[in-house]
Amino acid sequence: MADILHDLTIEAPSGRVFLAVSTPEGIDRWWTKRSAGRPSLGAELDLGFGPGYEWRARVTRFVPDSELELEMTRADEDWTGTRVGFLLEARGSTTRLAFRHTGWASPNDHFRTSSYCWASYLRLLRRHLEHGETVPYEDRPRA
Repeated sequence: MADILHDLTIEAPSGRVFLAVSTPEGIDRWWTKRSAGRPSLGAELDLGFGPGYEWRARVTRFVPDSELELEMTRADEDWTGTRVGFLLEARGSTTRLAFRHTGWASPNDHFRTSSYCWASYLRLLRRHLEHGETVPYEDRPRA
């Protein structure tokens, strides 16, 4: 098994960070093209990345303002069954985000590409929360 791990500090309170990683309105601003669902334990979320990439995830951990974990239930072969998690630690006016994408079968090419992409998307998350920037979905790979 292989895991992707990234840590970053965001200059925003944990409640704002949690909404940005757990709600469709939040994740559409930095990760997905279109998403739907209500974040709660056991709920299913639709994660849309364009034609042919309509994925689903089940919420396996949900602690408001603190932790969210998604198990990918419908995605490409490498992602299905993996878990994407966000652990938040409030530090005054900032939040420490410990990101994980665990359960990869091997550190193959897609794993390495996904690790790079996650770092890029987490940067967009931070820029959105700290500066109000929202990069259009089609421009995100080059941002």
